[in-house]
Amino acid sequence: MTSMTVTAGPFAGQKPGTSGLRKKTAQFRAPHYLECFVQAIFEAIDAPGKVLVLGGDGRFFGREAAAVILRMAAANGVARVILGQGGLLSTPAASHLIRLNGADGGIILSASHNPGGETGDFGVKYNIANGGPAPEAVTAAIHAASETLTGYRISDAPAPDLDRLGETLLDGMVVQVVDPVLDYAELMERLFDFPAIARMIAGGFTLRFDAMCAVTGPYAVEILERRLGAAPGSVVNAVPLPDFGGMHPDPNPTWASDLYERMMSPEGPDFGAASDGDGDRNMVLGRGIYVTPSDSLAVLAAHAHLAPGYSGGIKGIARSMPTSTAADRVAEALGIEAHETPTGWKFFGTLLDAGRATICGEESFGTGSDHVREKDGLWAVLLWLNILAATGQGVDALLAAHWRRFGRVFYSRHDYEALPVAQAEAVMAELRGQLDSLPGRSAGGLRIVAADDFAYADPVDGSVTTGQGLRVLFEGGARFVLRLSGTGTEGATLRLYLEWPCNDPDQFETETRTMLAPVIAAAEALAGIARHTGRTEPDVIT
Repeated sequence: MTSMTVTAGPFAGQKPGTSGLRKKTAQFRAPHYLECFVQAIFEAIDAPGKVLVLGGDGRFFGREAAAVILRMAAANGVARVILGQGGLLSTPAASHLIRLNGADGGIILSASHNPGGETGDFGVKYNIANGGPAPEAVTAAIHAASETLTGYRISDAPAPDLDRLGETLLDGMVVQVVDPVLDYAELMERLFDFPAIARMIAGGFTLRFDAMCAVTGPYAVEILERRLGAAPGSVVNAVPLPDFGGMHPDPNPTWASDLYERMMSPEGPDFGAASDGDGDRNMVLGRGIYVTPSDSLAVLAAHAHLAPGYSGGIKGIARSMPTSTAADRVAEALGIEAHETPTGWKFFGTLLDAGRATICGEESFGTGSDHVREKDGLWAVLLWLNILAATGQGVDALLAAHWRRFGRVFYSRHDYEALPVAQAEAVMAELRGQLDSLPGRSAGGLRIVAADDFAYADPVDGSVTTGQGLRVLFEGGARFVLRLSGTGTEGATLRLYLEWPCNDPDQFETETRTMLAPVIAAAEALAGIARHTGRTEPDVIT
């Protein structure tokens, strides 16, 4: 068998974003499109001799793409590819395999929480040797290669059986097919007190985990049901399906509404959680209570020492800029570093590698730690269970105690999805044009003390990232943030983040929208979302 060069490309628009390149599945299936982008990756990383990890979330076209990438890897001189059986690997499990095997990097086939299926979305992301998403220097090199290549190299040999465990050769390249769950499950067992969690469950504690027909199902069944003893069927929608069973695999109250409604019922289980398409996000609930991702980050950071893997304490907390400041309060109380970064897990990588952060989180339902270099949905669920087992408290009591100690930061995110790009940009432009003149003015009855377009200087490598979201800060600590999301594949998604800190225990049970009403009014007065878009309500509220 030999490799051949196919003349094709370049294709415009193959610029990786925060989470790689995401397009409609039909675009990736177009002749030569996937191949040209993968060739750009191989050009950018100098592929000959490299060891790579490969896998994805099981969405439509994933198996076919994995087979193509194996054949291309062989033709480009890659030495070894470690492949999740059947092409499956959750994103955190892929990060762990990269680190565990000392691989040079990995290719993850996923569009995360975006819908799958033939008419859905697909994505390709490259992770570097630390297991984390490629930094901007690498994604820029991939983009540059995509603009100049005139073809791609591929073996004319068929890809090996993706389901057969063990090693085979493909044109001299080793293909190692591994159990996608085993190494990850063993890592979780080292980090958490599985016997204590199992005792809690055996004592009558009930849980429900919605895998949303996505990749986390096999991981959750193995860990929650088989290793921890949760009742069979505690993990629902556990079989990964190419179209996610028609679900939108985004773990929030809108798209995981069945779980949410069940947990709000008096007959609901003690604990509920959901994960997304590729397993890196999580939603956590107790009976009758929803935990915002910002509160979840703060609670996990405050109690991480109760888990064996973090018994020595944590070194720092990092959060994305739009995430609430609840975690900052924890960092201050613990006397550790607090970091505010742009949105995108890659910005946590240098902090984690330098030992300046241990727990990281984003308001978009992503939480993780230095055990991998990705957010990790099931990890967050297990840390919650470890904390509940160690304290003997329910979710509601634990959250109430946390607020009494640190205060409550009321928080919400409003998403306006699939907007015409011109409308979304008009909203951003109107607010951006006022930033310099806002301090000292009032809006919604609130006095503005600062306004800017967020820029970040990495304290480890000195890199500077600008234009990361428009911030308006009010007297007393309230604020709103406005930014365009980079995770969609159709139109534009405008995200409005709203925050109101509160130290009065008598107000902790107030309805969130009531507390945020002045900030909502201020945002509308300054940015004119309804006026520009015609939308009087967001599509999704989290």
